[in-house]
Amino acid sequence: MGSYGDILIPTDGSESAERAAQHGLVLAAAYDATVHALTVVDERDYDGATLDTETAFDDGRTDASQDARRAVDAVADLAEDGAAVTHVEVGVPSEAILAYVADAGVDLVVMGTHGRTGVGRFVIGSVAEKVVRRADVPVVTVRAAETAPRWPPIDRILVPTDGSDESFSALPHALDIADRFDATVDAFSVVDERAKSTFYNVGTALEDLVGGLQTTAEAATGRIEREATARGVDVSTTIVEGLPSRAICDHADESGADLVVMASHGRTGLAHYLLGSVAERVVRNSVVPVLTAPVEDV
Repeated sequence: MGSYGDILIPTDGSESAERAAQHGLVLAAAYDATVHALTVVDERDYDGATLDTETAFDDGRTDASQDARRAVDAVADLAEDGAAVTHVEVGVPSEAILAYVADAGVDLVVMGTHGRTGVGRFVIGSVAEKVVRRADVPVVTVRAAETAPRWPPIDRILVPTDGSDESFSALPHALDIADRFDATVDAFSVVDERAKSTFYNVGTALEDLVGGLQTTAEAATGRIEREATARGVDVSTTIVEGLPSRAICDHADESGADLVVMASHGRTGLAHYLLGSVAERVVRNSVVPVLTAPVEDV
């Protein structure tokens, strides 16, 4: 994994977007990265269907463009010496964000999970989830919540794994961030309680299944422990039984994690739970910022 040389912060000026900008700037400072601030005025708000006159249409679009400019300028004001590339785009928000990532050579996206509604306001959950699902670069999602950690510092990083090769795609990101912030990595695996419901007979078959899942979890967290130790990163391991997305969110909150780092996709099956749907549930519900990494060859 290379370092994050260019970090994109999509913003609509909402509380969630402002919180995300603060987190993005912390990472940018650690990586000496160029900050890009982007606001997208949603072209679908200007199809004329709900506007009475052409004048109203023009006034609405002008107001939205002015709001967009203020939103990106606010990010630049937060950046050190105002050093940020600012850009306002008209288009479909998720598509415009992904296109900017490709065109500008962005290495990391940091964005809010919720935002304002109405004309010119775009950083809502569905947009963040679309970006997470389709981006070829890691995405950090930040939720505005009273209990959410504020950076700095980043002291504890939760790394969920299901033991699949896909899930370890996120590990290099976690270890690199931990190294830069002198943080502890918490290797975390969930023995999916739903596995038991697939078996109606008690006895050896069920015991063997649960034992196999436990062994898989131990091997997965053990791999993270070995790689973290080799990198000189402090590490702990945690295995719990439960529903994967809920267990990840609960443990992140209860353990005092400052960041969750996980693969955006994984394998299917009883022993493999880091599916796109689970990652998206974590993004949607976690009060702790989440970095989702696209699956790469590991």
